[in-house]
Amino acid sequence: MKTLYGIQYLRALAAIAVVLFHAAERTDYAFAIGAAGVDVFFVISGFIMWVISENRPASPARFLSDRLRRIVPVYWLATAVMVLGGIVGLFPNLILSLQHVLASLFFVPMRSPSNGEIWPVLVQGWTLNFEMFFYAAFAAALFLPRNLRLPMLGALFAALVILGATISSDNPLFLTYTRPIILEFVAGMALGALWLKGFVPKVRIGGFLLALSLGGFATIALLRLPFDERICGPLAVTLVLGTLSLEANSMVRHASIPAFLGNASYSIYLWHTFAISVAVKLGMGLHMPVPLVFAVAVMAGVVAGSLAYLFVEKPLIRVFQRRPASPRMRLREAR
Repeated sequence: MKTLYGIQYLRALAAIAVVLFHAAERTDYAFAIGAAGVDVFFVISGFIMWVISENRPASPARFLSDRLRRIVPVYWLATAVMVLGGIVGLFPNLILSLQHVLASLFFVPMRSPSNGEIWPVLVQGWTLNFEMFFYAAFAAALFLPRNLRLPMLGALFAALVILGATISSDNPLFLTYTRPIILEFVAGMALGALWLKGFVPKVRIGGFLLALSLGGFATIALLRLPFDERICGPLAVTLVLGTLSLEANSMVRHASIPAFLGNASYSIYLWHTFAISVAVKLGMGLHMPVPLVFAVAVMAGVVAGSLAYLFVEKPLIRVFQRRPASPRMRLREAR
């Protein structure tokens, strides 16, 4: 699969939006719409998984193994840092329990003893509970004929959302996996199917879709309107589709820094809150102007995540990288 720089740039944009959201939260600014970066991530995840599985077919076991190698080591390390920080008192509001730590490490939704929210120890890891659920469902769908995978996954996720809308429950697993946000993965897969068949809008329509999406996000931010995945999901789908239109029509050029930030987006997402906490505490302690504290916190989050990508994520990927398959295994997988 060739690099789609438009998708890379969207990954960077989504990660930075989340950084802005958390930095604003810590400095009493209003940028709640930054949380919609998660919706963009989910649509992109569905798109990438579909395109990769079509271009590089893999068994369900290998698909899951590859995703676990990519996601788990860095997340476990970041969670371990959070746990150790809680033990030594760096996070006074963090209440640890063995059950919650284990649930966090193994992507099981559970209410946090710190605040009762369905959050893991590393709060932003809540999105990985959805990602892992999607990966498990996607891996199971790989047993099906290709033409049934998308409709079956779409039907399953739609049924779960309908179930969540009709049944009242306080169970964390039920509340998590019946949220409408899971439909964003399906939408991403549908975009992947359209992309592979060459069914993408022309440039003018793509530009309109981009303007519509960005205008929608901006309107929510400026007017401070309420929003959830029911609003941000369609806007995220529109954003990705508009970007794919420009990509298909050779309107996206390589730019080193955005491409790098796209590659580093996972590490930025996982590690930025540590840097933001330090930056805000230092800035407030030095009585810096709040706008400057906000700017420094954002920069610290992006830089810390980028460094974590270079010196933590990439080395861990090399360590856990799959060994090259033997000629016999490659022949067996090709059959």
